[in-house]
Amino acid sequence: MPRRVLQGVVVSDKNDKTVVVKVEKRFMHPKYKKYVKVHRKYSAHDENNTYKMGETVKIIESRPISKTKKWVVEEKEGVRA
Repeated sequence: MPRRVLQGVVVSDKNDKTVVVKVEKRFMHPKYKKYVKVHRKYSAHDENNTYKMGETVKIIESRPISKTKKWVVEEKEGVRA
């Protein structure tokens, strides 16, 4: 089964080896036919503490690292490693 990949913005980098990424999704409301924005925050593993607030990153699903961390930062958006 393929791993999910999401794109979002780092909103917190205060924890050690962890960043909080806000992922925003848009969808059309079935009844009102209007686009609605919803967001969700994910805790992602950042081994070297390289990502800072405001950066756009891609996160990839992984095995559970802790109680809340089930995602790993793959790369900074726009920059290929």
